Amino acid sequence: MFTGIVEEMGQVQAVERREGLTRLVIQAEKVMDDLEIGSSIAVNGTCLTVVERDAATFTVECAPETLARTNLGDLAPGHPVNLERALQMNGRLDGHMVLGHVDGTAQVVEVLPEGESHRMWLLPDQSLTKYMPYKGSVALDGVSMTIAARRQVGDQIQVAVMIIPHTWEVTTLGRRQPGDRINVEVDALARYMETLLQAGAVPGQEVTP
Repeated sequence: MFTGIVEEMGQVQAVERREGLTRLVIQAEKVMDDLEIGSSIAVNGTCLTVVERDAATFTVECAPETLARTNLGDLAPGHPVNLERALQMNGRLDGHMVLGHVDGTAQVVEVLPEGESHRMWLLPDQSLTKYMPYKGSVALDGVSMTIAARRQVGDQIQVAVMIIPHTWEVTTLGRRQPGDRINVEVDALARYMETLLQAGAVPGQEVTP
């Protein structure tokens, strides 16, 4: 489990594509302090497992399903990535509960300066927009954000987030351009609530599969 508070931007050093598997070698500093083989780490909001590490880099592996659902397949050497280690349960939950299970992607439509901040309009996979209400929480490339606006363009719904200067500087969101794909994880509580409502669950009653 994660919080959506990015600890640092790492840099992809190598991408090794094998049959049915892609390995990413990522250079980092802060997260290396206590990163061990087997540790979970969020890379652009995607929960992955460390399979190798040395003094300055760690390696993770991505299955075809991960590449199909996220933007990790777009990565190449030199690309920056957002990094966050797994949440320690004795720490503060500064963002919101993020599982690292990416639901899909969103395309950057436009980025508009507003004072010192930026408004970023996104076109998400349309199946996800019902989980993205105004003022709702969402993780974008692993960054905890709040939906600031929604609009309908033709038959598609777009959503916007406001990016403050700090987030703009210390995460990959400040490098995103129109046309880029961003990983989206919707609020897990919204998905769980939908499942319960569809099952007709009532508190105190057993739900039969």
